[in-house]
Amino acid sequence: MGDEKHQAHPTPAPQAEHPFRCPACGRPVETVVQRHKSLAVFVPEWRPAPCRNPDCPQYVPEEAAAEQ
Repeated sequence: MGDEKHQAHPTPAPQAEHPFRCPACGRPVETVVQRHKSLAVFVPEWRPAPCRNPDCPQYVPEEAAAEQ
C-alpha cells in the first residue's frame, strides 16, 4: 500500500459526456465555453452554441454569431 504512487487520471470535460442538442430541431450543436467569476475564481461554464441548421427556426448564421 505505501509503495503505490498516486496517478492522476485524466477526466473528460463535462461537455463530452452530454452533448448539447438544439431544442427546436434536435440536432447536435457545438459547445461554447464561457466563464464567470465566483468567489474570486473564474469558473468554466459549458453552454450550447447557436444552431447552424438552415431549416431550423432557431438558425443563426455564422456571421450573426460573430457580431455578438
